Amino acid sequence: MISTIITNQFSDRMSEGGPAMYIILIAFLLSLFFIVMAFVKRNKNNALAQKMIGLAVESSLIALVIGCLASVMGIIQLFDMVEALGDVSPSLFSGGLKVALLTITFGLFSFVVARTGILIYNWSLKSNEENLKNKSI
Repeated sequence: MISTIITNQFSDRMSEGGPAMYIILIAFLLSLFFIVMAFVKRNKNNALAQKMIGLAVESSLIALVIGCLASVMGIIQLFDMVEALGDVSPSLFSGGLKVALLTITFGLFSFVVARTGILIYNWSLKSNEENLKNKSI
């Protein structure tokens, strides 16, 4: 029941935010994929793991930047609507502003989650290096 409500809420917000939300979602999923691949490959192929982390960094930045760009474009569209209609009710204006801010919110969320995963990965590398040094002593 709760998962249905969350799923419906998520899909409603995704469709409200427009096509940029789906691009941000793809960048977010790519970031998560690259982070997982880096964890899987870190002991077997360190160079490939570092490449995966670099790709995760780039895809998280793309999610953030696309969120910012789409939000600015949404605010510009909102002001165009206000200019065209003239006197706009506060509820209509706030609804347009809410839609414009959905993309930046999702872009920031994607960025923070991916960067947290990257931080955990880098922290785990330092722990592994310290363990190896202690074993060799």
